[in-house]
Amino acid sequence: MLHAILKSGALLFVFTVVSVFFVSLTQTNTKDVITYNEKQLLIQRLGELVSDYSNDILADQYTKTLKLHNVTQVVNIYPAKKNHKIFSYLIEHTYPNGYNGDIRLLTGVGVDKKLLGVRVIIHKETPGLGDKIELKKSNWIEQFFGLSLSNPSMENWKVKRDGGVFDAFTGATITPRAIVTATYQVLELLNEPCLLSKTPCN
Repeated sequence: MLHAILKSGALLFVFTVVSVFFVSLTQTNTKDVITYNEKQLLIQRLGELVSDYSNDILADQYTKTLKLHNVTQVVNIYPAKKNHKIFSYLIEHTYPNGYNGDIRLLTGVGVDKKLLGVRVIIHKETPGLGDKIELKKSNWIEQFFGLSLSNPSMENWKVKRDGGVFDAFTGATITPRAIVTATYQVLELLNEPCLLSKTPCN
């Protein structure tokens, strides 16, 4: 009886070890694939916002740890240059209050502080509703081009349901509200010289 129990225990232990090994191996391989896919998507989004740069925009990237959208986060900044002179910045940041959590965004801003546009990198919004923030699902996200902190005025940087000028989706207000709010808050942060400099923010 004891021998049978020990044998069963040993088999269970071996099975557990083998299972953990293969799960870990799968996670490692999947992680590499996910990282690669996210990088390719980022490159694609960068190209959608600015295409006439001459520098290696990924190599020139720098990061800032700062408080944005009421959370302390790491913000990636990609300076776009022509003839060795920066003409725009692409700012990768996370807005934490989407309908289903974090929305990873890329916001392009010219040196004149006018928007080149906004693109979504990663989100978990509801398919068929909130996912209309994706360019492949809707052109809603294109309306930010050329806007600035003062155009429209502060009170109009809201969805129409809240008294602003931005359309929302039928049946989904939280997601477009999140994008509008996140974009305005990035423009506000541009008034702080610390964002675009390579020195640490206090």
